Amino acid sequence: MIKIVGVRFKPAGKIYDFDAGHYVLRIGDPVIVETQQGLGLGLVVTPPIIQEDDDRKPELKKIYRLAVDADFEQLEKNTQLERQAFTYCESCIQSLELPMNLFQVESTFDGSKLTFYFTSENRVDFRQLIKMLVKELGVRIEMRQVGIRNQAKMCGGIGRCGRELCCSSFLNNFSPVSIKMAKEQGLSLNPAKISGLCGRLMCCLTYEVDTYKQLKADMPKVGKIVTTPQGPGKVIRQNPICRRIGVRLEDGTELDFPLSDITAEPPKENT
Repeated sequence: MIKIVGVRFKPAGKIYDFDAGHYVLRIGDPVIVETQQGLGLGLVVTPPIIQEDDDRKPELKKIYRLAVDADFEQLEKNTQLERQAFTYCESCIQSLELPMNLFQVESTFDGSKLTFYFTSENRVDFRQLIKMLVKELGVRIEMRQVGIRNQAKMCGGIGRCGRELCCSSFLNNFSPVSIKMAKEQGLSLNPAKISGLCGRLMCCLTYEVDTYKQLKADMPKVGKIVTTPQGPGKVIRQNPICRRIGVRLEDGTELDFPLSDITAEPPKENT
């Protein structure tokens, strides 16, 4: 038997399973855990689950101990180190005239390694930059180039809806988003209106697209000839939420009808 808890290291970050061992843990408890980078501080986000041992699965890393005040003091020192490293790295980038946009620096819990996150349209030769950083900071350095969506997730912000960005608040992974999803929901195809802070299509376009597909399944398509209480006409728009159809009648009049009042025009027989 093994007791498993889910631990998250960043807001809206990936949840990792750990062996809770003999510890009695609840959601929100700060813990020190063993990671590939050494010890790390995270929060318990899923309650303990008892499972049978499975030799076919890799052995889970263990909860090392509960976090104490000294761990939070170390976390504050890491934050100061990250700020210092960010400022120095930016000055180095400017002096070397590198085509890269540095946006975040992360330290391992013990402060022995710094990871610099940046975006760039092209590959960057940062060998000289790493030498300057190692000489100044005296720790291991990793440069990591990420996409613009990952930058938005890590930096956060407020979307056009007035709420915190989905990717930085609760989305664990990015789902594929296409312009077809906007068309399916009858949204404006103006890039300025359906793009997020990252400049890519908004993640929320995926939330309701399946519902729209279900609602539109039994609705006549745009361009189809239908019969209305006012006579035959051509479908010019659909309103899946209100279950109404916009029709242009033969005299050019445009009217909206409930879906229940619409019948498909039978195909004309050849004479």
